[in-house]
Amino acid sequence: METEYRYIAGIDVHKKMLAVVVRREQNGALEYEQRKFGTTQNEIVALAAWLQHQRVGEVVMESTAQYWRPVWSGLERHFQLHLCNPLKVRAPQGRKRDYRDAQRLADRWRAGDLEESFIPGVAQRSWRSLTRMRVHLKRKIGVIRNQVEGLLEQGGIKLTSVVSDPFGVSGWAMLKLIAKGHSNVGDLLAQARGKLRRKTEQLEEALVGKLDDVLRLLLKQYLEQVELLRAHLSQLDAAVAEAMKEHVAVLHRLTQVPGVDLSAAQELLAEIGPGAAAFPSADQFASWVGICPGSKESAGVCYSNRSAKGNRYLRRLLCQIAWAAVRTKGTFFGGLFARLQSRITAKGAAWAVAHRIGKVIWLLLHEGVDYREMGPLPPNPKTLQRKLKRLLEQFGKLNIDVTSLIQEFAAQHA
Repeated sequence: METEYRYIAGIDVHKKMLAVVVRREQNGALEYEQRKFGTTQNEIVALAAWLQHQRVGEVVMESTAQYWRPVWSGLERHFQLHLCNPLKVRAPQGRKRDYRDAQRLADRWRAGDLEESFIPGVAQRSWRSLTRMRVHLKRKIGVIRNQVEGLLEQGGIKLTSVVSDPFGVSGWAMLKLIAKGHSNVGDLLAQARGKLRRKTEQLEEALVGKLDDVLRLLLKQYLEQVELLRAHLSQLDAAVAEAMKEHVAVLHRLTQVPGVDLSAAQELLAEIGPGAAAFPSADQFASWVGICPGSKESAGVCYSNRSAKGNRYLRRLLCQIAWAAVRTKGTFFGGLFARLQSRITAKGAAWAVAHRIGKVIWLLLHEGVDYREMGPLPPNPKTLQRKLKRLLEQFGKLNIDVTSLIQEFAAQHA
C-alpha cells in the first residue's frame, strides 16, 4: 500500500537567486531535496515545472523586499502559496545558510509555527498599485508645496502667511504670474478669488517681495512638476474608477460613513477587498490593520499597550477618516470623541475613534449592510452620577455648602 506524502517547498528569496528545498515526509521519516534557481521569468517557469514534478502542493517563502512578487505571480496558478514575515523566521546569529533558511521555512510551516501574511488576488493587487501610487503622488505635491513656500520666503514674499493653500485657485494664479516675472502688486491682487478678496491689505503687504532670476526659474520648474503630477493623478483617478466600476454599490455604502469620501472609499476597497473575506471578525481585522491596543506582557505584567505596526496604508487612512468624522456635527463618532477626550488626549481619542470606524467598515463590507447614523449618544446616567459625586467631594473639601445652592437653583427653575 502506497503511503501518502505531504510535500512542502520552502524558498529563500533573493534578488538574483532562489534557494529551494522540498520537504518530503513519510511515516515520520523526512527527506529533503534542494536546488537553486534564478529569478528571471524563464527560471521561474522552470521552478514551477520542477516543483510540479516533485509533487509539491504548498510553497512557503519570505516577503523579502519586492523580490518575492515575481515568484508569487509565477507560482500562484499552480500551488498553494504562503508568505511569511522575514522577522518571524530569522535564523540564529552565525547560523544563516540559504538552503537551511528554506528548509526552516518548510519545517516551521509544517509544524504550524508560522503566521501567514494576507496577499489579495490579482485584481485587488492591481487596485492597490493604483491607489498607493495616487497617495505617493499626492505626497510629492505636498513636498513641492513646502519647497515653494521656502523659495518664496527667500524672496521676501509672505504669500503663505495669508493664503492657506498656495496651490489653490488664487494662490496658483499668483504663483504663475510671479514665475513669469510679474512683480506688480496690483496685478497679483487681481487674481484673488472668493473670501481672499477680503484680505486685500494683508495680501498687498505680503506680496511686496521679489524673486531674482534664479528663484523664478526654480519656481517655474516646481509649478511644471505640479502640473505633471496633477495630470498623472487625473489618469490614476480614471484608471481606479474603471477598475472598480463593478463595485459602485460597495463604494456608495462606504461613502455613507462620516469622513469617508470617494477617494478614501476606493483606498479602503483596494486594501480590504469588496467583502473583507480574509478577516473572519472585526477584531481580527482591527488587529491586522494595527489600530487596536497591543500587548507586551511578561511574568503577568503588561509593559506596553502600544499598537502593532499593521498595515501602514490603512492606519494612515483610518486616522485621517477619524479626524474628519469627529469634525462632522451630529455624528456618533463626534460624540464618542468628545466623551473620550475628557479622559485621554485628543490624539488618543481620535485613535480610538479610528478603531471603532475600522470595525464599522468591516461590518459594512463583510455583512453587506448600509451605514445608519445613530447620532451622538446621550450621557450615561452612571457616568453623570460618578461625576456629581466627584464634584460634591471637591466642594466639600472647599467647605462649600452645595445643598443650599441646589435648593436655590431648583426654586428658581421650578
